[in-house]
Amino acid sequence: MSNSLTLSQIQNPIDKELIYFSKFFKNSLKSSLPIVDTIIKYIIRQKGKQIRPTLVLLAAKAVGEINDSSYRGAALVEILHTATLVHDDVVDDADTRRGFPSINSIWKNKIAVLIGDYFLSTGLMLSIDKNDFEFLKVTSRSVKLMTEGEILQIHKSRTYDINEETYFKIISGKTASLFTTCVDIGAFSTTKKKSFHNALHNYGTAVGMAFQIKDDILDYTSRTNILGKPIGGDLREKKITLPLIYALKNVSKNESSKILSMIRKGVTTSDVLEITNFVTQNGGIDYAIEKATEFSNTAIKSIVVLPNTPAKASLLNFANFVISRNK
Repeated sequence: MSNSLTLSQIQNPIDKELIYFSKFFKNSLKSSLPIVDTIIKYIIRQKGKQIRPTLVLLAAKAVGEINDSSYRGAALVEILHTATLVHDDVVDDADTRRGFPSINSIWKNKIAVLIGDYFLSTGLMLSIDKNDFEFLKVTSRSVKLMTEGEILQIHKSRTYDINEETYFKIISGKTASLFTTCVDIGAFSTTKKKSFHNALHNYGTAVGMAFQIKDDILDYTSRTNILGKPIGGDLREKKITLPLIYALKNVSKNESSKILSMIRKGVTTSDVLEITNFVTQNGGIDYAIEKATEFSNTAIKSIVVLPNTPAKASLLNFANFVISRNK
């Protein structure tokens, strides 16, 4: 199995379905209010890599035939994900999103929060109108876990007493839970087979954990991180992630206190470089890569029971992609 497949190669088995999905997604969000429609068009224009709808549709296709409810499920998770990004930018006071001005920087916080709410309620209506109650159940659980994960992370970035166990709890809530929801919804939409549901559920959780750990590694290793922000974005936001947690555990109390007090007072560019070197030299990056790889392997093993199809091959390749990507 190749490590070097791009996301668009992974999306090959669902190319046509993704084109249809994009139209379906746009139509789902239409508003009769011109200002709301303008903002929605602005958001949709900068659509990201469509990772979450891709997971819904690949999971659906791996165990059955993609149908209308698969598209509704994919739209629900993408709407939900978009709402959380809009709200995150308000919480983080972010000026940009994927290199474009954020909603809150153009239309200010009040409108940004309300647009996030509009997205959420639209997603709910989409499912209620078609009685997709199973979808609502898993997405409601996911929103709860994502919110708890974010709150726990904010709390820990104020107290600085974060260990590996807490870190895994945070990322399992704020990232992995939505990945799990994607494959759950995909599976629910095309099969009633419990063993397939369980296999994909475990896959989603493990692949989501691997994805977030890799994001946190990239914050230390790539020149510009995922969102086009400079390296060290997490440190600037006082977020303590796995590479740093491991490195701090491996040094004297004195040295770890020195690093933590740098973060506490707010890091400069030279602090970021010093902490990045500290993390690398004390094995933080290597350890995090090892953990991300373990989760990726767990994901791969989880779906052994699925029939061998191009969609399953793409799910296997996606588990490799999440840890081998460099942005």
